[in-house]
Amino acid sequence: MREIHITEKDANQRLDKFLIKYMDKSSKGFIYKMLRKKRIKYNGKKAKGNENLKMGDSIQLYLSEETINKFREIKEIQNIKTTFEVIFEDKNILLCNKPLGLLVHPDKKSSKNTLIDEVLSYLVSKGEYDPKNSMGFTPGICNRLDRNTSGIIIVGKNLKTLQTINQMIKENKIKKYYLTIVKGVVEKSGILKGYHKKNNKNNQVEIMNTYKEGSKYVETRYRPLKNNGVYTLLEVEIITGRSHQIRAHLSKINHPIIGDRKYGDSTINNYFRKKYKLKHQFLHAYKINFPGKKEFIANMPDIYKKICMGENININLQ
Repeated sequence: MREIHITEKDANQRLDKFLIKYMDKSSKGFIYKMLRKKRIKYNGKKAKGNENLKMGDSIQLYLSEETINKFREIKEIQNIKTTFEVIFEDKNILLCNKPLGLLVHPDKKSSKNTLIDEVLSYLVSKGEYDPKNSMGFTPGICNRLDRNTSGIIIVGKNLKTLQTINQMIKENKIKKYYLTIVKGVVEKSGILKGYHKKNNKNNQVEIMNTYKEGSKYVETRYRPLKNNGVYTLLEVEIITGRSHQIRAHLSKINHPIIGDRKYGDSTINNYFRKKYKLKHQFLHAYKINFPGKKEFIANMPDIYKKICMGENININLQ
């Protein structure tokens, strides 16, 4: 019999979710079967799986060590060079400035050297994460950015922080701001509302004025910072966080982002590709505000700084 003692790090989650993470190679069916047969007990008693774990609780696994180990996958963390910039860090949270071209999580085409790989390697090197003694918990990323969108990524180092940040994002208590350069002159701030529907076949979205089956409400706010008579540097705040939301919304009002090959202007894209070697949309998650007026800013990539200087729409972010 193996007994697991719940610490503060693993409290405040359902028993079944903890067990699924602890024995992550087992099926859900196996977990529930063992609960029904009382081969897994909670505080020495039969459990259903929906109990909320508290610090000081215990779980008894009446399984052989061979069975437990067979169902447990100990993560192997590779020593990977860190390419992200640390914006802020304490015992609970890590704010990264994700560089251009780096995936946040593995996808079907690429499964190595992602931001999460770099983050886990970084935390292991600092002695803040040990996969062998993590009780199934892995530090996690709270917000996502496309491969070719740079900027601030929030990492929760423990379960409580991860749950808290995710809930704050869901309730829109954390404000996220982007910088982008768009076609044309934008003179006034505005709010864009509509309905978002994604075509998974071509990985492209449509923004509609009215609801259609399968669509989801989206809201985007923007504020012009500077223009040169041809292009405008915008600050964009997303109220909802849908795939390609900013890109599609700005394109719909005839102010597409420069470099955007899906929703942009091909003539303008060619200009920036030839002059600055820009091969993707200019979009940078540059600022984040937490409750209590805690604000953090991420520096722009060098190519974006070069474009702002070259087009005379440079601003001081600090």
